[in-house]
Amino acid sequence: MATSPGVGSGGAAVVRLATPEDIPAIRAILAAHGNDAPARERLGPDIVGPYVRHLLAHHRAMVSELPGSGVVAFGAVADVGIAWHLADLFVRPAHLGQGLGRTLLAALYGDRQPRTTFASEDPRALPIYIRAGMAARWVALYLEGGPEAAGRASADPRARAVEVVDGDPAEQAALELAWTGADRSRDHELWAGWPGSDPFIVRDDAGPVAVGYGRDRQTGPAVRAVDRLVVRPGADSVGPVLAAVGRCIGTGDVLDLTVPGPNPALRPLLEAGFTINDRDVYCAGPADPLDPVARLASGALL
Repeated sequence: MATSPGVGSGGAAVVRLATPEDIPAIRAILAAHGNDAPARERLGPDIVGPYVRHLLAHHRAMVSELPGSGVVAFGAVADVGIAWHLADLFVRPAHLGQGLGRTLLAALYGDRQPRTTFASEDPRALPIYIRAGMAARWVALYLEGGPEAAGRASADPRARAVEVVDGDPAEQAALELAWTGADRSRDHELWAGWPGSDPFIVRDDAGPVAVGYGRDRQTGPAVRAVDRLVVRPGADSVGPVLAAVGRCIGTGDVLDLTVPGPNPALRPLLEAGFTINDRDVYCAGPADPLDPVARLASGALL
């Protein structure tokens, strides 16, 4: 198995492909950054475990090891058809600032192009991605709303002009392939298998206009998420997005979704009562393969 030397206190780091035996260390790193929690502290189902196992099985996941310290960094790049998307890049807090992230990122991407990722507001993140050949393109906004906001959104005439029906992951993967040229069949299997997963298709007068998923969050079924939504090219995305939030909240108390800043559904969602509680910067290079009007991304897997 190929390895790459890195830097770090206490000796050279070794970068290698991740294995299932690394999952406990990977989850500890994610937890240290607030992206996971020990089983005894979870209020809801395990989302992170299936996600990490999926990355190891179907995408490119790697770790950095330091002598005497074990696994100190984790990263994963997903082949999303239209690009190579950096899903994760985390270094143990005690080892930040030692160049481990840059070395791991270089090994993950290699010469793969085009590249995409979401950069957090951590000031160390964006410069790394820009040096890796990407540019800051637009802001990704994390919205939150309750049943009232979701109800107002789904009552909008543009939402009422479309119909939301039960979906099937195989059909949804086929539609995405037809619309984007990307075969995401394996990822659709993951999305369909999430706890509380609700696959759906949005239809207009011309037929299917969007495919998406709702699911539970790891905090429990009271918090739901629009995990992903892909809209047919050239279609107006506002109606499908507004209809999707009404579907995805289900019986939950809160609905989370990620909306690209340029997406025209952002304003009506805010007017319906959704609020912005966080943001990332979407990066892509050398060109941008993603249409932000036609997608609500699952940040990890685009």
